[in-house]
Amino acid sequence: MGLVLDRVRRDVGALTHIHETTLRLPPGTMTVLLGATLAGKTSLMRLMAGLDRPTSGRILVEENGRERDVTGLPVRERSVAMVYQQFINYPNLSVFENIASPLRVKGLPKAEIDGKVRAMARLMQLESFLDRMPLNLSGGQQQRTAMARALIKGADLVLLDEPLANLDYKLREELREELPRIVRMSNATVVYATTEPQEALLLGSHTATLWQGRVTQYGPSAEVYRRPQDLITARIFSDPPLNLLPVTKTGAEILLPDGSKAPATGALTGLADGDYQLGFRAHQLGLRAPAGTSLHFDGKVVVSEIAGSESFVHVECSGGRWVALASGVYRLEPGTPIAVHIEPTTVFVFDSAGKLAHAPAFLSAA
Repeated sequence: MGLVLDRVRRDVGALTHIHETTLRLPPGTMTVLLGATLAGKTSLMRLMAGLDRPTSGRILVEENGRERDVTGLPVRERSVAMVYQQFINYPNLSVFENIASPLRVKGLPKAEIDGKVRAMARLMQLESFLDRMPLNLSGGQQQRTAMARALIKGADLVLLDEPLANLDYKLREELREELPRIVRMSNATVVYATTEPQEALLLGSHTATLWQGRVTQYGPSAEVYRRPQDLITARIFSDPPLNLLPVTKTGAEILLPDGSKAPATGALTGLADGDYQLGFRAHQLGLRAPAGTSLHFDGKVVVSEIAGSESFVHVECSGGRWVALASGVYRLEPGTPIAVHIEPTTVFVFDSAGKLAHAPAFLSAA
């Protein structure tokens, strides 16, 4: 079953929770809703599920090449399963019975229910907890139980609202790997909400970025990441935050915030004179300037964070604060002078209206 949002809008009193949105989600795919807290992810999911009704627009399902309007259809009459970050289980039922409950409603034979429940429990690493009651489980185990119940239902539309946020790192990584396979097997339309760009790249065949109730861009996840159509989308899809450098291009030169000038090379070549923002992610900010680089800066270390074999170095530089992701271990004290550089061919360029003016050529392919 495919899902279509046709010019859907949701107002609550004088506030607009979801601005006019049109999306077409093919069956058997996972779409990630990526945005910060309060960006509108849950509000959009509630419209998809039928928990809320849009102020305007239509919600359609595609079945066998035909569209059916389900805008006014209550959630109990739709083939929908939903899991929230805050796990919800039946407290008076064992883990086995919680997972089995959708299958019992369908009236499946006892032996079939037993087999399906145990297979799902293996996937969710719940085999040794099937006889326990939810209150005797950890938070992560309760969330896995809620996810298992939703997935075993076999719904045409599965909505997952930050379902892995409360799980430990190891299990979260394992389930991230398993979820795409489950989606392919079920042929369900799956929508997954997250605040984490890395999760969107790992999980989603498609990503919709949200900001203040607006879908800023929708498309193949890698393409949205590599070619954000505006500065807002680039910021949404960057963690650590996108580094920014305001410049003014005049002829063959650019004016930097400290008043110095540099050649207008790389991404700025051929652009019209005017004000721009250079955007570059943490891995594009270097700590060791190669010979001949045209944009290098002197700054001071704010803090350095060691993450295994990599380091995040926060730098005060050129009137702003940037983050560099460097290979290796950097133990740098706050206030330490440091030189950083960016390669002009690798940066994004946004015009004064925040629209993409240039994307790195080597990032343009999906």
